Amino acid sequence: LCQIFTDVEGVYTADPRVVKDAVKLDEVSYDEMLELASMGSKVMQARAVEFAKKFKVTFEVRSSFNNKPGTIVKEEVESMEDVLVRGVAVDKSQTLIVVSDLPDEPDTAAKLFSALAEANVLVDMIVQNIGRKGKANMTFTIPKEDTLKAEGAVNRVFKELGGSLTSSTDIAKLSVVGVGMRSHSGVAASLFETLAEGGINIQLIGTSEIKISVAIDLEHADLGAQLAHKAFGLDRLNG
Repeated sequence: LCQIFTDVEGVYTADPRVVKDAVKLDEVSYDEMLELASMGSKVMQARAVEFAKKFKVTFEVRSSFNNKPGTIVKEEVESMEDVLVRGVAVDKSQTLIVVSDLPDEPDTAAKLFSALAEANVLVDMIVQNIGRKGKANMTFTIPKEDTLKAEGAVNRVFKELGGSLTSSTDIAKLSVVGVGMRSHSGVAASLFETLAEGGINIQLIGTSEIKISVAIDLEHADLGAQLAHKAFGLDRLNG
């Protein structure tokens, strides 16, 4: 067993600074840890988890300040799927970019995102609206530190395609993660209903096998995390 010492006692169901009843987990799978790390939990670097998964190294995340047990990160086992959602993460370092009045043509998206790739901009959630009158709009999120690079890349595309750009950093990405999503339905519905009851509007949605992410107003990020944590019973979760 490899031990990873950090300034926290392990992996929690949410950021304890935001969600007061967050619970330290006994164990998580590599995939859950990867998603949580990349979605804003910041407990582990995603690259380190990738290597551990590749070489099947089980490790424990624990505090460097005490001897309390931490969280075991290991290969997924069947019992892990009994837990629908294992964690909530919030990333407040996001920028929302809206590109409007693009030509509604087959190669437009390819040209736009090729330019972003050449500028080494990491694109996350993407939504393209239905074209009207030969024009289309596209919305996507990127890390806040890539904003200037993204704006430069998009403006270069505009020289060929035309269009206009608006951006906003008043955005946050809220994610719920759990390998149980692979074998259970209704997670998206529960999350959306919970946010709606809290008066929180969803702007973008992104999914994977074990994750659902939504872009919401930055001012509602902490409230969204608290509501989602309660809705999925994470205050009672252990293991």
